[in-house]
Amino acid sequence: MARGRRKPCRRIVRQLFTALSDPAGVLAHRPGALQRVALLLQDWDHAQRRQVDTEARMLTVLDELGLTGLVTSITGLSAIGAAAILAETGDPNRFATARALVKHAGLAPREKLSGTFTGRTKLTGQGRPGLRLAAWRAVWGAQRSNPVYRARYQHLTSREQNKLRPTQAQTVVAAAILRHLYAVITSGQAWDPVIATHGKRHPVLPAAA
Repeated sequence: MARGRRKPCRRIVRQLFTALSDPAGVLAHRPGALQRVALLLQDWDHAQRRQVDTEARMLTVLDELGLTGLVTSITGLSAIGAAAILAETGDPNRFATARALVKHAGLAPREKLSGTFTGRTKLTGQGRPGLRLAAWRAVWGAQRSNPVYRARYQHLTSREQNKLRPTQAQTVVAAAILRHLYAVITSGQAWDPVIATHGKRHPVLPAAA
């Protein structure tokens, strides 16, 4: 029968019944092993129920703050993804700049300096790990659905000079999501792909007479 609206893998089920009918091994241990499996499944179900309840509470708070429409204006960023980020940042208005928020997450690169030695620019590993993880998770959906993030990723991983590895480019996208989330919340303005790409809205030139 289906579990969690998903049908079980027949290959695994067949192997399970094959193992149960195999006379080799210690037969007396099998009921205990099955009991442990049942306990694991109960723990899994309990964790899923708690996750659903927690996410519902997070979305309720986001609605009460009037932020759902703003944060989901960022194409590819889900309400729960934004709520997970904000649960780690608190009110973005407490940060002076978007860069301060990115730095708080530990996603701002820093050049390693020691005396006369200049090392490579890379992440320091400092910052808030939970915020960094929430931003990183938001990358996967946003990168697929958002043309601005997708183009940025493709450019960073395919340019001739200073080409980035996929994980490095995804880190850049994660930082961009934090900056854009900061911008829409502190300004109260919906996400604009033109501003996100160019930093400002290009004026519309009048048509030639």
